Amino acid sequence: MFPGKNVTRVSVAGGIAATALLLMAGTASAHVSVQPQGEAAKGGYATINFKVPNERDNASTTKVEVNFPADHPLASVMPQPVPGWKIDVAKTKLAKPLEMHGNTITEAVSKVTWTADGGKIGPGQFQQFPLSVGQLPEDADQLVFKTIQTYDNKEVVRWIEEPKEGGAEPLSPAPVLKLTAAAGDEHGASAGKDTAGTDAKAEPASADTSDTTARALGLIGILVGIAGVTFAVLAGRRRTT
Repeated sequence: MFPGKNVTRVSVAGGIAATALLLMAGTASAHVSVQPQGEAAKGGYATINFKVPNERDNASTTKVEVNFPADHPLASVMPQPVPGWKIDVAKTKLAKPLEMHGNTITEAVSKVTWTADGGKIGPGQFQQFPLSVGQLPEDADQLVFKTIQTYDNKEVVRWIEEPKEGGAEPLSPAPVLKLTAAAGDEHGASAGKDTAGTDAKAEPASADTSDTTARALGLIGILVGIAGVTFAVLAGRRRTT
C-alpha cells in the first residue's frame, strides 16, 4: 500500500469534482432571468428587469424578444429606455376586454423586442432590460415569459421551456416571475397602517418578540444550571477517587 498515492488520487478526484460543480454553477447562472429575485405582488404593479447574459465567447447578443403570457394579459407595459437599444412594443386584440381603473381595455402587450442600435451584449457581459408592468393577475401564482435571444452570428437561443414543479431544471428555461400575496393595496400602501400612519400590528409583533426572547433566555439559564450541576458532581467524584 502506498498512502501517498492514495492521497494524491483523492486530491485529484476532489479537484475534478470541484471543477465540475463550478462549471455547472456557471452554466445555471447564465440563463435569461427576470428580476427582482423573480417575485412580485398579485394585483399590483411592479418594475421588473430581464437579465440577459452573453453565453458565447465569439459572438455578441444583438436582439432580445420577450413574449407575454396570453392567458394572463397585461394592459400596462412601459419600457425604460436602454442606451444603444431600439424598443418595439407589440400589442394584440383581447378576446375578452379587461376592466382597469374604470376603463375598458381591449388590447394588451403580446411582445417587447429590444434590437441593438449601436449597443450589444459582448462576451462576458450581461444587460438588464427594465419594464414597468401591471396590473398583475390575482388568480395566478406565476407568469412565464418565453424569451428569444439572437446573436450577431445569426445563432438563436430559445428560452421557452416551462419549468415543472418537482422536476429538474430545463436546459433552456423560460424566465418565470413568481407572484406572491399582496401585502397592501394596489398603490403600495401597507394594509397594516391606520389613518394616523402607525402600524397597527407593530405592538403585537413587539410583544411576540419579547416573549420569544424571554423564553430563549430562560432556556439558556436552565442549560447553564444543568451544566453547573454536572460539573459539580464530576468534580466530587474526582475528589473521592
